Amino acid sequence: MQYTTGVGRSAAALATAVAAATALMTGCTPAGDDGAISTPSAPPAGSQPAKPTPAATPTPAGGASTGGGGTGGGTKACTIDQIKASEAHQADVRPPGTGTGAAVVSVTNSSKQACTLRGFPTAAGAGHGSPDKNLPLTVTPSGSAATVSLAPGARAWTKLTFVNVQGEADGFCASGATPTAFPTLVLGVPGAGSHQIAMDDGVFALCDDKATVTAFSPVKPS
Repeated sequence: MQYTTGVGRSAAALATAVAAATALMTGCTPAGDDGAISTPSAPPAGSQPAKPTPAATPTPAGGASTGGGGTGGGTKACTIDQIKASEAHQADVRPPGTGTGAAVVSVTNSSKQACTLRGFPTAAGAGHGSPDKNLPLTVTPSGSAATVSLAPGARAWTKLTFVNVQGEADGFCASGATPTAFPTLVLGVPGAGSHQIAMDDGVFALCDDKATVTAFSPVKPS
């Protein structure tokens, strides 16, 4: 009986120790409401390292595109393909004499795009109407030049004043030189090439191979 009682006490003590160890383990391990062991939760999103943000592409000043070849919206200068010159007409106001005296010429923007024109013309007499036999005239600018904006179909004007021929028949020059008669003139338009023009009545008769010219203007000279 004593042996039996000792064994029972030892078993009871062992059961108590196991229960205590189990309780200790249970207290150290997190469990849910249903007694299941909880798994570790993921760390808060704010604790994750931030992913690098791609650098923004620099924007040019004014937000404009950097594409090349642009003109900034400005109107381009007229080209030879855009300009058509009219025949010359004897001016109402001209030096006294029997020659041409002065002639008025217009150029027209014959294209579908606006363009600009600025400056004074040059002039050369075309021998026998042939541009390859040109005789350049000594040109003197008169007044000041301003930029002329030519919409499609718009005109700009210039006036060429010559040293006039005096007398009748073939006439004479006050300088003693021999008068010159050109069937046509070659008119140089600034930036827009050379254009061969004729008088609408007769020929260009002048002295000393000189001309005073006005800048191209939207106003027709007299």
